[in-house]
Amino acid sequence: MNSPTPDNQAPEAEHPRRIKSFVRRTGRTTVGQNKALEELGPQFILQYKPQLLQPAEVFAPLSGSPLVLEIGFGMGEATAKIAQTLSASHFIACEVHPPGVGALLKRIAENNIQNIRIFQHDAVEVVDHMLETNSLDGVHIFFPDPWHKKRHNKRRLIQAPFVAKLCAKLKPGGYIHVATDWQPYAEQVLEVLKEETQLQNTSQHANGFADKPSYRPLTKFENRGIKLGHGVWDLVFSKI
Repeated sequence: MNSPTPDNQAPEAEHPRRIKSFVRRTGRTTVGQNKALEELGPQFILQYKPQLLQPAEVFAPLSGSPLVLEIGFGMGEATAKIAQTLSASHFIACEVHPPGVGALLKRIAENNIQNIRIFQHDAVEVVDHMLETNSLDGVHIFFPDPWHKKRHNKRRLIQAPFVAKLCAKLKPGGYIHVATDWQPYAEQVLEVLKEETQLQNTSQHANGFADKPSYRPLTKFENRGIKLGHGVWDLVFSKI
């Protein structure tokens, strides 16, 4: 007979909760963002469900193009510009915060962008349950939360187990592109990516960091940081 669990001790969870790399903020959504969510959400926001996504159906009749996953697009400024620059590619963009989703939807409407679809959901669960093996041509992770305090470093998105999951979804020759303006995080990401045996660094520099690819635009936030002397580090690794 099993011993009863003491009143002051919770039973061990059958599926331990994953440490989230983000906090759901309660930022104010503007009137314009709310309007975009209501009017454009049904067309461009994909519903999360634990079954494999069929890109040919999502992007029909624009199927067959390279597929890129973007994780955490913020207010969508860079996402919209990249989608216009790489107009032959399709983008699955994940962001949990409603103001950012609304802002990207506004940019989609203003610029008549058709090659973006959005998940307003945790990207890790999308990767786990909705993306097929060898289905992605690229992954973009720009300025993920660096979780500056050492005790919070475990919340950082770029960890070895998650990188291994991304590699499983990448096609051979597909790439992971990470950009961050926090040097300690950049150094950690570099080590994590270097240790993944399925990846190789595309950088030719001794320090391992890449030149900024031409498709990644400088955002207003990034330009402001550069003027203040802040650095930005790009890392681009491809799947062997």
